[in-house]
Amino acid sequence: MVVGRGAVSEVADVCRDLKLGNCALIVTGPTTGEVVGSEVAQKMEIEGFETMLSVTKYSKLEEVDRVVHLAKESEADFFIGIGGGRSIDISKLASKRSGVHFLSIPTAASHDGICSAQASLTIDGETTSIPAQSPLGIIADTSIISKAPSRLQAAGCGDIISNYTAIRDWQLAHRLRNEEYSEYAAALSEMTARMIVETAPDLKPSLEESARVVVKALISSGVAMSIAGSSRPASGSEHKFAHAVNQISPGKALHGELCGLGTIIMMYLHGGDWKMIREALRQVGAPVEASKIGLEDEVVIDALTKAHKIRPERYTILGTGLTREAALKAVETTKII
Repeated sequence: MVVGRGAVSEVADVCRDLKLGNCALIVTGPTTGEVVGSEVAQKMEIEGFETMLSVTKYSKLEEVDRVVHLAKESEADFFIGIGGGRSIDISKLASKRSGVHFLSIPTAASHDGICSAQASLTIDGETTSIPAQSPLGIIADTSIISKAPSRLQAAGCGDIISNYTAIRDWQLAHRLRNEEYSEYAAALSEMTARMIVETAPDLKPSLEESARVVVKALISSGVAMSIAGSSRPASGSEHKFAHAVNQISPGKALHGELCGLGTIIMMYLHGGDWKMIREALRQVGAPVEASKIGLEDEVVIDALTKAHKIRPERYTILGTGLTREAALKAVETTKII
């Protein structure tokens, strides 16, 4: 893991140190590709590596298949995923299917997918998590990440803070369903969330130090998932709520923003300090009211009553579902609507 200003300049050294091979398939997005993707390719070619650039526009399995085919044709030794989410998710799944390693180079600190073993793709119109492969290395250049829109960093903080309720859900499933539980993974995940909450007043947009803190927290969250062998340490009822909102009203908000709102509500349902969660989210610039991200009240209530149907095998505080009356009370008490 290389984190810091100008870290991307070390890409060739990292590839050599990890003995990844000579030919890299760089997976990136249209905008990111023009800036960071091309820069990485140029740096690597100067150092004697062969590179090929694949620009992705959609988070779909068809894109994964295309990248896998391209890797086979070009005899790529490894992948490099460069972007805020989509490109890295496609890289991690394509690398697993190709049987090779990949490097993760995030350009925004918007969610913990930059190093997790789960890929989030759209299948049949729904966002679905698919088991993939964790990166062998991560290069996080804070000079690049700090220039990303402030909304992305705030969303990343929301995704990390959601670990609080994810852990509570996991513990509940362990007690009531005897689900396998890792004390170490849970402790790491909760420590990561606590770090963001405690430093929330100091996390400012465009500051490299803030970007460094958030990206390290995101990486730690991803490591916790790798230790657990599942997304349990960082995904519970709050994520179910986020996915339910996306099903009902797709494209309204960022993943981390919805997870943050969900965490406020789920902490209330758990009987925890939801006011602390709400205040921390407000301090980092994340939305604490549904209307701020264009969500209608009815969408929020509907999502809460349907969220338990998302990944029903994953037991959470939602149990077999909330009544409309319970959902309404939760959002009115927590002032989400």
